[in-house]
Amino acid sequence: MNTAFLLTGSNMGDRKKNLESAKTLIQQQCGAIVNSSSLYETAAWGKTDQPNFFNQALQVETKLSAEQLMKHILKIEEFMGRRRNEKYGPRSIDIDILLFNQERHDQAFLKIPHPELQNRRFALMPLSEIAAHVLHPVLRQTVSQLLKDSHDKLYVKKI
Repeated sequence: MNTAFLLTGSNMGDRKKNLESAKTLIQQQCGAIVNSSSLYETAAWGKTDQPNFFNQALQVETKLSAEQLMKHILKIEEFMGRRRNEKYGPRSIDIDILLFNQERHDQAFLKIPHPELQNRRFALMPLSEIAAHVLHPVLRQTVSQLLKDSHDKLYVKKI
């Protein structure tokens, strides 16, 4: 069994409902969600002239490989209406694989650990809630240490 840490996010429509729907679809198609963080309201990162996001970290136990999980996630996003029209643009749903076991992947469609994880409080705060002592496989620091050392000052608030 594999352990994946995902981050879901939404800043269009009913943000809370979108995250709940994504969670249900992940549970049905990817594996058991064994832990989930609180919801966080967060400022948009990368393109700031858009509504705030709701984000949530999920711990998933899955039989899928990292590549298979990514394919399922992309199908879930598409099913939920995700359109990739603009980089960092608004979206009904976004699902990122932050960590997958202690694996490293560097492919065009799959980068694990997420290459920007250590730079994004909106990902580190919810992840720290459920995986504070998990070690980043490249940086060799715990999630809580990455959060402590983060220079990102964008708005992140637990709901």
